[in-house]
Amino acid sequence: MTNSTEIRSFRIDITDADLEDLRTRLANTRWPAEVAGTGWERGVPVGYLKDLAANWRDGFDWRAAEAELNAHPQFVTTVDGQDFHFLHVRSANEDATPLLLMHGWPSSVVEFLDLIPLLTDEFHLVIPSLPGFGFSTLSGPGWGNLFRVSGAIAELMTRLGYERFAAQGGDVGAGVVGMLAMLHPRRVIGTHVNGPAPYPFGPPVELDGLSDAEKVRAERFNAFREDGIGYLVQQATRPQTLAYGLADSPVEQLAWIAEKFREWTDPAAELPEDAVGRDRLLTNVSLYWFTGTGATAAHVVYEGMQAFKEFMASAGEQHDGDQQWNADAPPPPPGAVAVFAADNSIRHLVDPMGTVVRWTEFDRGGHFAAQEVPELLAADVREFFASLR
Repeated sequence: MTNSTEIRSFRIDITDADLEDLRTRLANTRWPAEVAGTGWERGVPVGYLKDLAANWRDGFDWRAAEAELNAHPQFVTTVDGQDFHFLHVRSANEDATPLLLMHGWPSSVVEFLDLIPLLTDEFHLVIPSLPGFGFSTLSGPGWGNLFRVSGAIAELMTRLGYERFAAQGGDVGAGVVGMLAMLHPRRVIGTHVNGPAPYPFGPPVELDGLSDAEKVRAERFNAFREDGIGYLVQQATRPQTLAYGLADSPVEQLAWIAEKFREWTDPAAELPEDAVGRDRLLTNVSLYWFTGTGATAAHVVYEGMQAFKEFMASAGEQHDGDQQWNADAPPPPPGAVAVFAADNSIRHLVDPMGTVVRWTEFDRGGHFAAQEVPELLAADVREFFASLR
């Protein structure tokens, strides 16, 4: 690791020994018992996971996935002591707009592979791995704080020569995009996020006054609050206990991610691979496994939740003190929101100030829109940023 501003070339090269270790661990899995007559309501079914793990061991071609990733220029630079891995795919059009693409959890740069060719006519793409995810190996504590992450991402864009840039993201990535707009409003051309949802530890959403479509999303969100946040509670409170299983057992890492791809993708998809394909799913899981970042990502979630609580407490104190927003601050850049079929976005809750200038709803896709429906997401991104020129 270096603290210079140098940008170093990077190439993924997982060793044969690591591949053989994965196959051995998968072959030696000690499978749990399953209660007869149960299904996905208790977690990932044993039969399904056995089949998926066998495919990972004997059918999935990591070398092909590695070559696909390596077909795009990759780099690493160190900001504030933290290594940031990123893809930098420049358009043939020198006047193209720089566009930052930010992934969330449990995702990675893999999410954008099918989106890249749909955007490079109009955008220079910068696609970082979040700290503690993939090849952005975690250097120490504090990188769950999105203020810090956003500052580092802004510095990354400066090092690449992009004074002004557009930004798109989902999940945690949407949080980074929002912070960039807050901290650097003069640099951010506009923001585009997909699938923002109400705070999961807040009260249930009231249904009165909602449109029919929003009632469906609100009811789904309320059910999620009661039955779907176990993963978040565990990561937000005891990440180290969880980390042992994620670091030692590839089947645990597989189940941890596959469950979310089943629950958060297009409602019409019965299984995760029906939404994103097995190769894409296993490429994403493999990236977490080979880098050991299932465990560090859990710690980042923990720190992020702690930072959010502190931020909300500080905001409450400012409100109680009747402090006013700085009237001299520049206005926020224009924002767009894309809502896909599995998303729980309620407009008045995610846009209380009415600052979003484009709100688009789709009848397909979900949390991993860049993988599930890349053509829909790409079209919405292109149309929004074209409207700002």
